[in-house]
Amino acid sequence: MDKINNSRSQIISFLILLIGLIIVLSPLIIVLYTSFFSNTSDHSFTFHYYQEAWEKGNFILAFSNSSLVAIAVTILQIITSTLAGYALARLNFKGKNAVLLLILSTLVIPFQVLVIPIFLVLKWGHLINTYWALILPTAASGFGIFLMRQYFTTIPLELEQAAALDGANSLQIIWYILFPLAKPAVITLSLFTFIGEWNDLFKPLVFTNNPNLTTVQLSLSSFQEQFTSNWSLLMAAVVISTLPVIILFIIGQKQFIEGVSTTGIKN
Repeated sequence: MDKINNSRSQIISFLILLIGLIIVLSPLIIVLYTSFFSNTSDHSFTFHYYQEAWEKGNFILAFSNSSLVAIAVTILQIITSTLAGYALARLNFKGKNAVLLLILSTLVIPFQVLVIPIFLVLKWGHLINTYWALILPTAASGFGIFLMRQYFTTIPLELEQAAALDGANSLQIIWYILFPLAKPAVITLSLFTFIGEWNDLFKPLVFTNNPNLTTVQLSLSSFQEQFTSNWSLLMAAVVISTLPVIILFIIGQKQFIEGVSTTGIKN
């Protein structure tokens, strides 16, 4: 009887997951179908819309700018989050808990609330309409600091003590011991950061008006305004702009799941 009940539960769980999968993938399937088939009556299969979208959207420039900004922000966030996370996880100093709470409080403050002071600081530094205007505002992340801090607390302290006895300093301990062991957390942070920067429209829209600094999302937004009636062309542009982050997530999904599941095991 128990085996029958277990089989029924598995079948029900499978059906629920299958329905959920269909619901999640339906928009993507519609987008792909629309981008590959022409608007004519014969609905013939074609790659023409991708070529046309790539040329008219000037995606070569947009991909270059978005890649530069996303990679730079990702590297800076890894550096700042690793150093700050280590300090909060391992060092003892007065007000450490207050600093941690202050960092966590930044997670509930929308970036849009801070846009005016950030804009004024960038203007004061003559950084408006430069790559730095797209990089510096998100070079550090409260989420990244908390993520790395939580992961470092799961690493045995004895490893660091042994390295310290061998004469290693704090930076050497971070680079040679903690950083390699925190690979799942680093990849998780990298994915979150890169995808967030790639999909960001707000910063390029507010801090730049130079056509040479056009990002993927700005290009896609402009593209949508120009070709509102050509759905196949629009969907091709959407696929082009989304494809890099999908590939990136597929490559790093194993480490991403491991990083998310293991972070926060130890308080």
